[in-house]
Amino acid sequence: MSYVVAVVLGLAAGVLAGIFGVGGGILFVPALVALGLDHHDATGTSLLAIVPTVLVGTWQQSRYGNVRWRAALVIGVAAAAAAQGGVALAESLSDATLR
Repeated sequence: MSYVVAVVLGLAAGVLAGIFGVGGGILFVPALVALGLDHHDATGTSLLAIVPTVLVGTWQQSRYGNVRWRAALVIGVAAAAAAQGGVALAESLSDATLR
């Protein structure tokens, strides 16, 4: 049963990401917690699960000429660096606090 929920969640997140540009984490993390993962594992799983969506979306948008590669590189590096601080903060908090 949880595989069916995961597939439906993935499809819904993909559609929302494609239409509105929102990240799947807004759906993935609460659903994964509801499926029994703790918040730390749900967050990490969600981040990994959006990688294919990001890659396909970037590829498609680059075909239309909509990707500004220099800006994307700067934003990506800054986000990756800042994410390390977020990881450190999240790991210092309990699962209950993160929920």
